[in-house]
Amino acid sequence: MSTPDLTAGQVMDISAALMNDPLRSQYNYAVQVPYINLALQELQETYELANIPATQVTSAVIPMDAGQTTIIFNNGPGLPSLPDDLIEPAQLWESQRGLNEWIPMTKRDYLPHSLETILIPQFIYYTWNSQEIEVLQANQNNDIKMDYIGDLFVEVTDENTQINVINARTFLQYRTAGLLAEFIERNKPSADAFNADAILALDRATGIGTKGKQNIMTRRKPFRSSYKRGGYISR
Repeated sequence: MSTPDLTAGQVMDISAALMNDPLRSQYNYAVQVPYINLALQELQETYELANIPATQVTSAVIPMDAGQTTIIFNNGPGLPSLPDDLIEPAQLWESQRGLNEWIPMTKRDYLPHSLETILIPQFIYYTWNSQEIEVLQANQNNDIKMDYIGDLFVEVTDENTQINVINARTFLQYRTAGLLAEFIERNKPSADAFNADAILALDRATGIGTKGKQNIMTRRKPFRSSYKRGGYISR
């Protein structure tokens, strides 16, 4: 089920009910927040590893004035900045300012030193190192657009946090309940049962995301006790 307007509270209401606490007298929102964040981290890593299309994003236009050579996170006002949700660039495109005629740029480990003193209209090349994009100087104002792997996942701070991840509801409900049963109740049979349901939900979610590319649903490994934190988490 698509849930673009899913909130953390909606997930935690059901995970509390699964723990036989529908009124959240024991498993209130504050208690559950660390566990839903763990479940979200697992889901995020799974999406990134599977390169599920939901994480593929195209940036807004990034204006580059003549002479500007770097794009970094949280740059100053009016300066070229990387998207806040950027994980990894996939492809950069350039166009003369305002023309919207996009030409692909070529990624290099290092910018060609032979072009450092030659000013031309285009960037042609870019590097991605140390969390910044670097290009050669151009002698005109250009625009850059970026296809990239984006982070759809935010850290839950309270029940009102928005979770804009399609098809995530059931996995998060069962996995959060599984973590509560595992680490608070220390009830392994209940944790195993919730985690089994979480695995099925994850199969459905990732299958929906990848079937157009692979025509196959990937079976996930169970959450095993051998993984870190002494729990049943597996990637």
